[in-house]
Amino acid sequence: MFQSLAIQLFWWAFLGYSMACLLHIGYLVLENRKFSGAATLMMCAAFLLQTGAIIARSIQFMRLPLTNMFEYITIFSWFAAIFHFIFLKIYRQQIIGAFISPVIFMLMVSASLLPKDVSMQLMPALQSYWLQIHVSLAALGEAAFVVAFASNIMYFIKISLPEESGFGNRLPDLKKLDIVSYKAISMGYPLFTIGALFAGAIWAEQAWGRFWGWDPKEVGSLVVWFIYSAYLHARYTRKWSGFRAAVLSSIGFICTLLTFFANLILGGLHSYY
Repeated sequence: MFQSLAIQLFWWAFLGYSMACLLHIGYLVLENRKFSGAATLMMCAAFLLQTGAIIARSIQFMRLPLTNMFEYITIFSWFAAIFHFIFLKIYRQQIIGAFISPVIFMLMVSASLLPKDVSMQLMPALQSYWLQIHVSLAALGEAAFVVAFASNIMYFIKISLPEESGFGNRLPDLKKLDIVSYKAISMGYPLFTIGALFAGAIWAEQAWGRFWGWDPKEVGSLVVWFIYSAYLHARYTRKWSGFRAAVLSSIGFICTLLTFFANLILGGLHSYY
């Protein structure tokens, strides 16, 4: 019962995020604020449906759904939606949803293509509460990076347009975009550090008897951590901001996506489909 309900709610949430993405595009093209309001409402509806899907799947398996790629991407996109609402509330910039919703939509597309069934009996490596801490905090940190990436895209668009451009004037000013990106990374970095690296190392030691094994996903996560560490270091000590900071932050997010799918391409101990 709950398995069927979870899948149905997932598909309805997928449809909702698709509609929200289209409405946001309509807002960008037609400059009609009604589209923006409708897109936000659709994002809320999709988020609630996705929440229901996560709850139903949790009840079905009597655990948080964090043990395969379908579940991870679903949680990742759910966290990204939460950060979208948080930053929308703080900065009152409706247009930010037009750049976050496509990322959430693409994550949902990726999830829809993956196997959704999972064995009721988890393999021993996955039977650890450290797994829940590791995966949930890593996904939460990466979701904050989505907001930073969306801000960076708006930053690049704004500086590439002439000053008299109507579309450019609708985007937040460059300083605000820079601050949003910085705040998002400041929130995501400690979550990613604790979840992906520290909790991941503890879980790895319990599951495989070593803290570090040069698994492709482990290496990728370390690279991501170094890039965002360099971003914060350059910001604090070198006073980096604006374009250089946006470029470095964007590289970090691209590496995050590559790391995200590393196990699908390169295999390794993280190959849980």
